[in-house]
Amino acid sequence: MASNFASVAMRTRLLSSTAFVCRQCQRSQLVQGLRTPSLTSKFSTSRTAWSKLGSSAKVRSRTILLPKAQSTFLGTIGLAKSAYRRLATAAAEASASAKSAAAAVKKKGFPDTSDKIVGYWLLGSAGLVFAIVVVGGLTRLTESGLSITEWKPVTGALPPLNDADWESEFSKYRDSPEFRLLNPKMTLSEYKFIYYMEWTHRLLGRVISVSFLLPAIYYIARRRVTSSMSWKLAGIAIGIGFQGFIGWWMVKSGLQDDLFTEPGAHPRVSQYRLTAHLGAAFAVYSAMLYSGISILRENRLLKDPKKAVEELKKRRIGALIPLRIFVGFLSLLVFTTAMSGALVAGLDAGLIYNQFPYMGDGFAPPKDELLDPFYSREPPPHNDLVWRNMLENPSTVQLDHRILATTSFVVVLALWAYGRRLNRKKVLTPDARKGILGLVHLVSLQVLLGIGTLIYLVPHTLASLHQANSLALLTGCLVLGSRVWVPRTLLKVAEKRVAAMRRTGGGSRKKLEKEKEKPDLAV
Repeated sequence: MASNFASVAMRTRLLSSTAFVCRQCQRSQLVQGLRTPSLTSKFSTSRTAWSKLGSSAKVRSRTILLPKAQSTFLGTIGLAKSAYRRLATAAAEASASAKSAAAAVKKKGFPDTSDKIVGYWLLGSAGLVFAIVVVGGLTRLTESGLSITEWKPVTGALPPLNDADWESEFSKYRDSPEFRLLNPKMTLSEYKFIYYMEWTHRLLGRVISVSFLLPAIYYIARRRVTSSMSWKLAGIAIGIGFQGFIGWWMVKSGLQDDLFTEPGAHPRVSQYRLTAHLGAAFAVYSAMLYSGISILRENRLLKDPKKAVEELKKRRIGALIPLRIFVGFLSLLVFTTAMSGALVAGLDAGLIYNQFPYMGDGFAPPKDELLDPFYSREPPPHNDLVWRNMLENPSTVQLDHRILATTSFVVVLALWAYGRRLNRKKVLTPDARKGILGLVHLVSLQVLLGIGTLIYLVPHTLASLHQANSLALLTGCLVLGSRVWVPRTLLKVAEKRVAAMRRTGGGSRKKLEKEKEKPDLAV
């Protein structure tokens, strides 16, 4: 009995000091041993003692600290496992987020933001409308608008291809009031020039219709736009179709047979229909431009929803409310001034009073000339005297355009002064400040082009530049508006995404912290 006890005591002394320590305690000792490598020598065992241990002692000592090289290798494996767990967690969360977003899209039918490619497409369409406005202005200046006397939306896409076709088109034009009263000596070669001007204008209209309608149907069907944007695209498509109808309605006003019997009649399109035609083009252009800018802006801001919320809330401060009202009023004023310019063009009012700032002996013509009863269509006391003269009297129409143009110039300067005041208060964003400065440059150029067009008796180059710059000035107003106006829907989407990020991001951070706390170094 005594000999057996002595044998057990001797074997017990040969065991490591960690042979009877639980795994959790050994794991903590392992971490401490990595931090202080000098302590590892206390837990090493000799080769002879290891061979004398029983099977049960070997099992319990499996987690004893290994040599330094093996310990480093196992530590690397543990870190790799930790990184893998974190990546797997992030991938699972991303997959869950994508599934929830897809489910939301399937449930609602439309996303909460439009695709960025739609914004670029809308800006390209707006560029085509800008081009057709310029070509239409040149068509009017060269008096080519009445050269094609028929409206064939499909078959009219091709010009005459042989001499017989040209002779047929020219014979139709010879029957029109414009040829008989103004161009009785026009040759076929001269007719071809005005024909191609009008044909190019109509061809651009067809290109715009097709290049807008087909992609719009695709983007709506594929749910690449928001629900509200789909309605806007439908409205723009209707506007394009309505614009084509107004164009032909305008041309018909210059082809009326009663012009042959009216004394002193001058074959030209109605100034009312011309103004409606230009106004519809400006409206379609504005809708395309602002919609495209809005889509690109929301995609840019929503890359960082938290920053987007901060930026949008800065724009909602009370100091910027007068600026937004200012920009809205200026946009309406610029549009109205451009429409008054269409009346000037329709009445050839730019060919009289070719001086500035005077009109004759004063700043305005005599009162009896401005309110001439000749333009009234009612018996005395001529209840329509004022508005008829404002819309049909060339002298009054030119004076109206001068007043509106001068007012636009003054309002832009006032906006610039107010912007400088806001800039000193550090509430005006840099892009808004650049937008205001761009408006100052555009309106100054517009005034110079207008005066030059008037003084030099409406040369084609200056007149076309004057019309194009009016649309550029409206563009500047819309761009500035997009930089100071705050869309509520965009703010709501940004706030919703920030809230979602906080919910998912908070849980992810907690999981990562727990993963970091696990030592993952034991095998």
